[in-house]
Amino acid sequence: MNWFKQINTSSNNNNGVSRAARRLSLGEYKRAVSWSKYLVSSGGEIKGAEGEEEWSADMSKLFIGQKFASGRHSRIYRGIYKQRDVAIKMISQPEEDEHLASFVEKQFNSEVALLFRLPHHPNIIMFVGACKKPPVFCIITEYLAGGSLKKYLHQHEPHSVPLDVVLKFSLDIAHGMLFLHSQGVLHRDLKSENLLLDEDMCVKVADFGISCLESQCGSGSGKGFTGTYRWMAPEMINEEHHTKKVDVYSFGIVLWELLTALTPFQDMTPEQAAFAVSQKNARPPLHPACPIAFSNLIKRCWSSNPNKRPHFEEIVSILEGYADAFEEDPTFFSSYKPSRHQQFKRYIPRCITARQSATFAS
Repeated sequence: MNWFKQINTSSNNNNGVSRAARRLSLGEYKRAVSWSKYLVSSGGEIKGAEGEEEWSADMSKLFIGQKFASGRHSRIYRGIYKQRDVAIKMISQPEEDEHLASFVEKQFNSEVALLFRLPHHPNIIMFVGACKKPPVFCIITEYLAGGSLKKYLHQHEPHSVPLDVVLKFSLDIAHGMLFLHSQGVLHRDLKSENLLLDEDMCVKVADFGISCLESQCGSGSGKGFTGTYRWMAPEMINEEHHTKKVDVYSFGIVLWELLTALTPFQDMTPEQAAFAVSQKNARPPLHPACPIAFSNLIKRCWSSNPNKRPHFEEIVSILEGYADAFEEDPTFFSSYKPSRHQQFKRYIPRCITARQSATFAS
């Protein structure tokens, strides 16, 4: 309680911060205090262990506002940190399960380590800081006012998202994923809920809780965590060796979401969807009116054979080609007829350029 009193007192000098603090209801205030009391001692900076100081946040400069999302072991609040809008994810270790508590801490360590080492990219959420004081941890990132892509899509009627918006969003996501893969990072939980929109409707990839470095991923690294079955590649469901191509599979599902504004496998439980995907090679149905250009790309992305899925550099190239053609000719998608020979000739120069750029960048 002392910490929140200190925050409310100090915020009287800043009207914007004061309003943010006063938005807390009594129930929200009590629940936030019940977690945040673990994070601070007299409202000062938390000093991390060796190697943690670089990303440790100064909690005396953090103001917590309203909760806007929650998960099994986490709650996400809007707040202000050093005069900027932020999102604060508080993660609580379950006290009754030591194994799960250890796993939650491992996820936190992994997420912070990945976010901290990533250079800035316009399609990746920006990391601000973190704090670690078991049994509660927190991760502070930029606040994105547009909410999740899932929320945006569910505000639309099925099959009603304009194609120019589908192209724009899918390119944002593909650019973000291409950057992650160029840094050797597998996201492993790419879905509409983990894609956030800023005030300019730019999509950013977020939530790296089960991400890993490619050098550390494999069959063993997938065991024990709970991903999201509706978006999960069959090799991950089966806990088999997996590569960057699991993210390509998930991107195919997200692209399907963009075109339909529906939840994949919505008539199944997550477990039923996992069984259908891994054992029966099931996929969400493609609407007859889905443009062939998109349906062909989706089918390639969610192929059961990871080797047949394209890399993100090719996906970006294809989508950029679609965007250019659509800008020149608004009837492009209705008149598009695939020709393997023409498609190969059209996109291979872009792919070569992208590969060369990635090579020179590394």
